[in-house]
Amino acid sequence: MSYSLGFDGGGTKTDCAVLDGRGFVIGEGRGGPSNPLRSGFDNAFSSLRQAASRAIAAAGIRPDQITHVCAGLAGAGRRSVVRRAMVFLAGEFPRALANVVTDYEVALEAAAGAGPAVVLIAGTGSVAYGRNVAGETARAGGYGPWIGDEGSAFEIGRRAVAAVARARDSDAPVTVLSDTISSALHCADWDDLMLRIAKNPDDVFPKLFPVVAEAANSGDSAAKEILFASAISLGNLAMIVIRRLGMKDEPFPLVKCGGAFGHSQLLDSLLDSVLASGALRAKISRLEISPAVGAARMAARLSEPPPQAASHGA
Repeated sequence: MSYSLGFDGGGTKTDCAVLDGRGFVIGEGRGGPSNPLRSGFDNAFSSLRQAASRAIAAAGIRPDQITHVCAGLAGAGRRSVVRRAMVFLAGEFPRALANVVTDYEVALEAAAGAGPAVVLIAGTGSVAYGRNVAGETARAGGYGPWIGDEGSAFEIGRRAVAAVARARDSDAPVTVLSDTISSALHCADWDDLMLRIAKNPDDVFPKLFPVVAEAANSGDSAAKEILFASAISLGNLAMIVIRRLGMKDEPFPLVKCGGAFGHSQLLDSLLDSVLASGALRAKISRLEISPAVGAARMAARLSEPPPQAASHGA
């Protein structure tokens, strides 16, 4: 029997799924972050190895029984990342056909298979990606924390610390975030927080998302403003893709995926309003199938022959 293994690797965690030859999920596992551009290649590969080991053990099979592998990785839009990840997969699974794609490609696979859809991902980073009925694809966002990732958990946390900094300088209203951020991260004081950020911002900013969500629920104006801006930014990413693909007036699934969703009613409701106003016929939902399963399904197709080109005889 053939077994397909798929990864969904991001800036916070890595999910892995194993499918049997009938397409059923028989094992799942989780590891640490595996975006090589944020955590480094050694750490990313260690996380992939950990997630795969757990998924394969749960499936009750051996690693050498894996016949197909697909890794959907944040950061895989760069050829250098794809090359190094392919070398890693060849070493881990020498008997398997392997492929490396982006995390948003496996999310789209999980959302709609080969059909038209738009996925909006917001976790440590953010990106929108879609495909129309003609098979054309488009992407918006996904440029990393320094020039992009609008509306992501990283950006929400960064904005929260900035709001506290402004309050400390008496240039903005007092916010409860001034008291809750340091305690949530177990920082002794402001200086300790600054040192943590300088050392590893990925270990600080994304973790502040639930702090901001709780503050917004309590009525804190600064936290509510941050979530409002995030909803607008995420909605804009999706609308850019929708307009590029000519899907504005078409019915299609618009699927939200990532750790920033499902934890703040304010953010979710604001974003749904933005999306619904710009794509009236879209069916908005949360992703129900793990992107890792989408990756495993893509892996299973690696040995299929390419589709025959259509004949246009005279």
